Amino acid sequence: MKNISYKWIALSCTTLGALFSVLNGSMLLISLPDIMKGLNTSMGIIMWIVMGYMLSLTILVPAIGRIADMFGRKKLYVSGFAIFTLGSLLCGLSNTGLQLLIYRIVQSVGGSLMVANSTAIVADAFPKNELGKALGINSMVVSIASVIGPILGGFLASLGWRYIFYINVPFGIIGTLWALIQLKELDKIPQDQKFDLKGTLLFTIGLLLFLIALSFGGFVGWNNKSIIMLFIISIIMMFAFIYVENNVDQPMLDLRLFKTRILAFAYGSTLLNGIARGAVTFLLIFYLQGIKAMDPLKAGIFLAPFALSMMFVSPISGFLSDKYGARGLSSLGLLISAFGLLGFVRISPKTSLTELIIWMLIMGFGSGMFFSPNTSEIMGSVPSDRRGIAAGTRTMMNNAGQVISIALSMAIVSSSITPQAMQALFVGTQVGSKGIAIAQFISGLREAFLISMIFSLIASFISYLRGPKPDWSQSPHKIKTEET
Repeated sequence: MKNISYKWIALSCTTLGALFSVLNGSMLLISLPDIMKGLNTSMGIIMWIVMGYMLSLTILVPAIGRIADMFGRKKLYVSGFAIFTLGSLLCGLSNTGLQLLIYRIVQSVGGSLMVANSTAIVADAFPKNELGKALGINSMVVSIASVIGPILGGFLASLGWRYIFYINVPFGIIGTLWALIQLKELDKIPQDQKFDLKGTLLFTIGLLLFLIALSFGGFVGWNNKSIIMLFIISIIMMFAFIYVENNVDQPMLDLRLFKTRILAFAYGSTLLNGIARGAVTFLLIFYLQGIKAMDPLKAGIFLAPFALSMMFVSPISGFLSDKYGARGLSSLGLLISAFGLLGFVRISPKTSLTELIIWMLIMGFGSGMFFSPNTSEIMGSVPSDRRGIAAGTRTMMNNAGQVISIALSMAIVSSSITPQAMQALFVGTQVGSKGIAIAQFISGLREAFLISMIFSLIASFISYLRGPKPDWSQSPHKIKTEET
C-alpha cells in the first residue's frame, strides 16, 4: 500500500461509494413494477419511492457540503456509507409501500453524506491538472454501475425484489471499513466556524415546498389553490433565504459562487441537463415493459447501451478537459444528447429495438462528454475550503433537475391516459402494442421527450456562455472577495 499514491486510494473510496449508490438506484428502477405488485401499493407511492430519495438528496446535500467544509469530509463520508447500508437492510425488510418510502429516506440521508463529500474528497487529493482525468474515471465506474444495475436488478427481481436491497449490505460494510481506514483529512479544518441555521431552514423548507408543488401540480391541476399557495410560500421563503445569505458572515450557501461567470453557467447547464435527461430511463422502462412486453431482466439488458457509451466517453472527455477546458466539450456533449432525444421524439409501438439502441448510444455519448469536464471545471474554480459546498451545489442542481424532469414527464404522460391504464401499463397487466389508450400513451411519451430535447438544447447554449478556459492560477481568488 505504501507505494500507492493517496490520490488513487481516495479515488477508490469515493468510486466504491458512487458504484454502490448508482447500482442501487438503477436496480431499483427496473424492479419498480415487481415492488408495486409485491407490496400491493399504488402508483403514487411508487413514484415517491423514487422521487422522495432525490428530493431528500436535493435538499440535504448543500447543507452537508457546508458542514463538511466546517468539520471535515472523512467523518461525514464514512457515516454516510454506514447509514446507506443500514437503510438498504431496512428497505429489504419493508412490508408496505409506506415503510419502503420511509426507509428510502433513511437511505437518502446516507446517500447525501456520501454524494456531498465524494467529489470534494477527489478534488482535495488530485492536482487541478489531473482532476478531469480522476472525475472521468469516477464517471466511467458510475456508467459501469448503470450498465450492470438494470441487468442485475432484472435478475434479482426474478428471485424476489428484496434482494436488490440485501445485496447492498455486504458491499456497504466493505466500503464503510475501507473509507474509515484509508481516507485522510488533507485540509486543516478552519476554526471559529458558525453554521447558518436560519438560512438552512429557509432553504430546506422553501425548496421542499416548491418541489412538492411541482410534483403534485401535474396530477391535481396547476390551478389548484393548495398548489398555488405552496408555490407562493416557497418563493417568499427563497427570497428570504437569499436576503439572509447576503447578510450573514458564514452562509450555508455561498452565493458568491454564482457571481463567477464560469460557475454560474456551469451550474445552470447542470440543472437544465438534469431536467433534460432525468426521466428518460423511467419513461423507457414504461415503454419496454409495457409496450414491448419485456420482463425486467430483458428490459435491463436493453437499457445498457446508454451507460455503455457513457462509460467509454467519460474518461476520455475528462482527460481532454484537463488540456483544452470544459466549454467546448460540455456544450457539444449537450448538443449530441439533444440529437439522441430527437430520435426518441419519433418513438412508436413499432420502433425497432435496433433504433432504440442507436438513440441510447448517442445520448450516452453526449452525457459522457458533458459530465466529467463540467464537474472538473466547477471543482477547479473554487478554493479548497469551498469545495464541499461547491460539490453540494452541483449535486443539488443535478438532482433538482431530475426531480423536475420526472414530475413534468409523469404529469404529461399521466394526463394522456387514465390512472388505471397507467398502472396497468406499469405493472404489466396491460402489455403489448394493442389495448388501453396506447396511442394516447405514445403521444404523451413523445411530448415528454420533445420537452427534454428542448431543455438539452438550452443547456448547451447556457454551457457555451460560460466563456473560455480560465487562468487557474487566478480563478480561485475570484470568490474570495474581501468583506467591506
